[in-house]
Amino acid sequence: MKQRTNFYQKSPNVVKLLFNLSGYLSKSTVEPSLLQLVNFRVSQLNGCAFCLNADTAMLRASGETEQRLYVLNAWREAPFYTERERAALAWAEAVTNIRDGHVPDEVYETATNHFSEEELIDLTLTITTTNTYNRFNISFRTPADVLRPWEKVAEAR
Repeated sequence: MKQRTNFYQKSPNVVKLLFNLSGYLSKSTVEPSLLQLVNFRVSQLNGCAFCLNADTAMLRASGETEQRLYVLNAWREAPFYTERERAALAWAEAVTNIRDGHVPDEVYETATNHFSEEELIDLTLTITTTNTYNRFNISFRTPADVLRPWEKVAEAR
């Protein structure tokens, strides 16, 4: 795959805006490990190789197990996730896949049982920010094998 444009270099103001969102989210009351897991799931849904590569490295560096990463696609059937994580993953899928219709009421109700309103807003911002990163990286074909991409991403988050 040949990169179309390196938007990180060509549009530093756009990248700065995205990094500012990530900076805000680093101060969220939602635990960072959960936000990272949600980022990873959203990137799986969108098929963003660059983000999956970066997020995998960050998750593993923060102590996430390979087992949980390997079966995240089947989180509903796997016993490795807490109820709060399951609520966040369901919310992430519903918000990411809005082309399938509106976010279902039952997903919202479950989410509100596990997250405060402020946390749910932050969780939604995490999901939409990751979707934005995914769409930029996929559209401009940012290669997944960029040397240590997580270092720049980790600095911004």
